[in-house]
Amino acid sequence: MALRDVALAYYRFMRALTRRTQDATRRLWREVELADLDGSWGSLADRMLVTVAAAQLLAAQRSGPYLDAALAAQGAGSDALGRLVPASLAGVASDGRSLDTLLYEPVIRVKTAIGSGETPDRALASGEASLTRVAGTQVQDAGRVATGVGITARPQVTGWVRMLNPPSCGRCAILAGRLYRWSDGFRRHPLCDCVHIPAVEDAADDLRTDPDAYFRSLIPEDQERYFGKANANAIRDGADMGRVVNATGRSSGTYIAGERKYTTDATTARGTGRRVRLTPEAIYKEAADRTDAVRLLRLHGFLTS
Repeated sequence: MALRDVALAYYRFMRALTRRTQDATRRLWREVELADLDGSWGSLADRMLVTVAAAQLLAAQRSGPYLDAALAAQGAGSDALGRLVPASLAGVASDGRSLDTLLYEPVIRVKTAIGSGETPDRALASGEASLTRVAGTQVQDAGRVATGVGITARPQVTGWVRMLNPPSCGRCAILAGRLYRWSDGFRRHPLCDCVHIPAVEDAADDLRTDPDAYFRSLIPEDQERYFGKANANAIRDGADMGRVVNATGRSSGTYIAGERKYTTDATTARGTGRRVRLTPEAIYKEAADRTDAVRLLRLHGFLTS
């Protein structure tokens, strides 16, 4: 299978997993009762946590076979200095906190909306939208962090290239098109669906994507939809895409998946009995080199020893 086909198949898997998780959390959310918001949430919180954590586990488990197939498509071996421990990325939010606390935020959103005078129906709808966004982002982030750990553990991987999955926003488009080091974090916004493509040195040039070509492939209406009308006009007039998007602040709101320095390792369904540990992204920043990064990933339970 060609490399881009491997990456596309992985993207489709992740998209389907994300949508199934969002659908499941949406169904659970509809059991929430405004008259007893905390009580009704408490009756379904464990099921919500298990649903999202199970999807995170599946996303992490898929990263290893994806990387192996992507490397095989480049004629490279799949030898690794350790294998990912998928459970290390399940039940933990990508900002480092326990997942159950993040999943409670839509309830807080509803309370805030009601306090601001919003109608009950609109308040509950805003909570549902928040929950589906959180659930989808956490599944995608688990896959991205897992892929990053897998890339680090495979010394034959020089780095990675960001693959756009159109339609893509300007924030993503300007980040595509160059080779990133193995230790560079993956910048994303909520519900971003871009994908790492691991690259070995000889194949790196073949994986580059051209943000300007992507922009030109869009009809004018979509250029304005995904980049903003003023930005699209400027780019069509010959302005540099990266400068235009950054200057107008449209690149803001992107974060590195898993970038918080510390995370917690939960030992129970509700996140009690935790121990603090470095996140993979913090490990990449603190490690002296790749060998040291692998050592720390093993030490903190992300890689098998």
